[in-house]
Amino acid sequence: MQATIHNEFLTLTVDTHGAEAVSLKNAAGEEMLWQADPAVWGRHAPILFPWTGKLTGGAFTYGGKTYQGGQHGFARDLEHTLIKAEGDTIQLELRSDEAMKAERFPFDFVLTSTFRLEGKTVHHTLKVENPGAGELRFGIGYHPAFNIPFDAQHTTTDYEFRFDRPESPVILDARPNGLLSGKCYYQWKNAASIPLEDKMFANDSFCMAGLRSATLGIYEKDTGRNITCNIEGYPYTLIWSTASEKIHFVCIEPWHSLPGAVTDPQDWDERAAAAVLAPGESWATTLSTTFDR
Repeated sequence: MQATIHNEFLTLTVDTHGAEAVSLKNAAGEEMLWQADPAVWGRHAPILFPWTGKLTGGAFTYGGKTYQGGQHGFARDLEHTLIKAEGDTIQLELRSDEAMKAERFPFDFVLTSTFRLEGKTVHHTLKVENPGAGELRFGIGYHPAFNIPFDAQHTTTDYEFRFDRPESPVILDARPNGLLSGKCYYQWKNAASIPLEDKMFANDSFCMAGLRSATLGIYEKDTGRNITCNIEGYPYTLIWSTASEKIHFVCIEPWHSLPGAVTDPQDWDERAAAAVLAPGESWATTLSTTFDR
């Protein structure tokens, strides 16, 4: 099921499957989100929960039991309950149940996803609550994909990522299998921008740590049109697209947690987390993205 809200600048549609934004159009009716062509990449803007990236060995253990897990958790693949779709807000909820705890993730949680429009900005808040009697450890992140180019008159090299100040991001190496190698490197130094090029993601994403910028956007060089994410407070921000001959979309991905490392144990209690909640506690984060195009 899908729900749609709009204001004078934006029309947003969210699917209850994955609580995923599947369409975002500007006032001219132009689609700004990637439309999940399965021949390229079959998603739009998935939620990453209760982990980000890959698990070491594709699994984790807890209480003596092993749980198999794919990349980026499972919230993106489940049906969420639509709580509200009116005015400027869409809100959805995913609650753990006994089947989920037995097969996927042995912890109680409530994940609430709230989308709110404000002018040309979409605020997407993820709130995690621990209604259980034990500790809740989790990872979380965002993965929106934006159409590139913005129109037929531009090509890939007409775009660049822009920070709001010069950056020398530390790249956390996860080549070639998506697990952290323990190494890091510099791809760009004292750069206020990163030119977009076809094939630049041939070795997968760039996971940037240590950014000082509050924003990171994808900009059309000649017009200044842009899509800009507020990344302030996020310890990691990734940029990614598929390893194809031509770039069809780019992702700006603020994360609060990391993929597993090659040398990590599989014990869930040993995994680095975005947060660890005691019974009755809650935690929330918001990604605000402005569409100035």
